[in-house]
Amino acid sequence: MAKVYPETIIPVVNAKNPFVFTVWKKSLLFGCDGFTVYNSNGNLAFRVDNYFVKGNREIVLMDASGRSLHTIRRKCNPRFSVTRHVNVLNTKSLAYVSTSKNRNKRNVIYEIQGSYAHKSCMVYDDKRRCVAEIRRKEAKGGVALGGDVFALVVQPSIDPTIAMVLVIVLDQMFDSSRRFSKLSWVQ
Repeated sequence: MAKVYPETIIPVVNAKNPFVFTVWKKSLLFGCDGFTVYNSNGNLAFRVDNYFVKGNREIVLMDASGRSLHTIRRKCNPRFSVTRHVNVLNTKSLAYVSTSKNRNKRNVIYEIQGSYAHKSCMVYDDKRRCVAEIRRKEAKGGVALGGDVFALVVQPSIDPTIAMVLVIVLDQMFDSSRRFSKLSWVQ
């Protein structure tokens, strides 16, 4: 089987040593739905295994050894909240990430633009700097891999685990059979 992890760093505009991950929408466990994420050296970086037990609404991002890093839940006392953008006049924005400190006032910290279905998304911080990018992955010969394998380029200004949580949330909002308009996560 061909390697799905990156062999070279993908150049990014205005980047100083970005983290480059290969995200594969496939669980390491048989019968589970999830993600397997490799770093630029081909080592396992993160994994997500969803068992979808009835009534369980949690998705857990784990490190390579299986230790929980972040838990994504549907609308329940979040640390951060991701809301799907609904505006027919502005079709660039997919979602907004905000802190959930005060119920009356939301503080938007990231805006996600592009198309998750085409694996072409940019994550902008509150100062409009690109902090992460999801893009199609190509093999060495220039052949594009399927939609279940893509690159996640993360700038040093954002925690790579946060960027991966955003990938999971986008998948739940735009690519999953169970689409949600609002998701949140706790540490």
